[in-house]
Amino acid sequence: MSVLSGTRNDLLPKSRTLVTGMLLTSVALSGCGLMDDRSEQYVSAQELPPLQLPEGADSSRISQTMPIRDVSVADASKFYPSDLPEPPDMTSEILEENYVVEELDGRAWLLVNDVPGRLWPATNAYMIDRGLGVSVDDPQQGLLQSELLNFSKRARELAELSDDAGADEARLVLQVRMIPGVRRKTTEIQVRRLEAGSEAGTLIPWSQAAAPSDEELAVQKRVLADMADFLKGRDEQKSFSRAASGIVSEPRVKLVSEGEQAVAIRMDLDYGRSWAEMRRALSEAGVDVVDLNRSDGWFHVDFRTEDERDSGWFGWFGDSSEPEHTHTLRLDEAPEVVVVTAAQEANFDGERDAADLLGQLFEYLY
Repeated sequence: MSVLSGTRNDLLPKSRTLVTGMLLTSVALSGCGLMDDRSEQYVSAQELPPLQLPEGADSSRISQTMPIRDVSVADASKFYPSDLPEPPDMTSEILEENYVVEELDGRAWLLVNDVPGRLWPATNAYMIDRGLGVSVDDPQQGLLQSELLNFSKRARELAELSDDAGADEARLVLQVRMIPGVRRKTTEIQVRRLEAGSEAGTLIPWSQAAAPSDEELAVQKRVLADMADFLKGRDEQKSFSRAASGIVSEPRVKLVSEGEQAVAIRMDLDYGRSWAEMRRALSEAGVDVVDLNRSDGWFHVDFRTEDERDSGWFGWFGDSSEPEHTHTLRLDEAPEVVVVTAAQEANFDGERDAADLLGQLFEYLY
């Protein structure tokens, strides 16, 4: 049957146009799903050999139109960081500062980012330079004892003795103690001013030390700060002492395991220092403290992963970042040590258990 011109049905072409438009719109909206995500290929791509030019070619006229900067393996992780906290650097960058005078519970010490064997000669040099002298020493115990302070003007000034020396003035010496720090590859240096009496030429045991008064503590901090300045100036001149390399080399923090599972952390420290170090480790590890009680010796912490903290769509109706009590840390005093244990709360069924918590904190403690 013939069809008159102008009366042809245009429904089919219009339908095709409509369908084609819908498909294009759909592709545009779902482009991310149809196209590969190649954002990580730049980070992991292998570098090809340099372009070899023909002999005699002018290399000055050939250069990169769009240079690509170098990406080292260490930097690559910064593009796509995971939700796990980075462990602390275990090399020479442990401390933000190499020489720090710290104070806790009426005691002060100089924390140095170096091993005792390298600091022993420099500390000897400090004693001589400041007019203190070295009367007797014991490298194995890490002890240095000065000559009498009474007969040296520089020593008297450093130890803050009065200018008027009387016949009945107490005979004083300055003692320096050097021990490995809590954190690996660090050293703690302590000083104290002692009345020597008839023991001026005999090494006084450090165990006889009493808690310093406020005045004595101020003197100790002043001497330690002066020692830090001196050691900084000798950073490029350090030698090594084999005699002092054996200074109490046993670590002061140990991870106790049973069957490859961490069960406790053993801290060869007093309770006050152990508590302070544990608080520091929790902070540096990014573990939220929900509650704490120093007298009873416990921390309530939130040890969830980032995924467990993210409440997804329900975050619109509440605060997903509110800390939850998932684990409890306990500090128990034993003879000469403090033992730290962890327990998981009964109502928590997340990925991380108590052994994971102890293992992570140990990395930040030691």
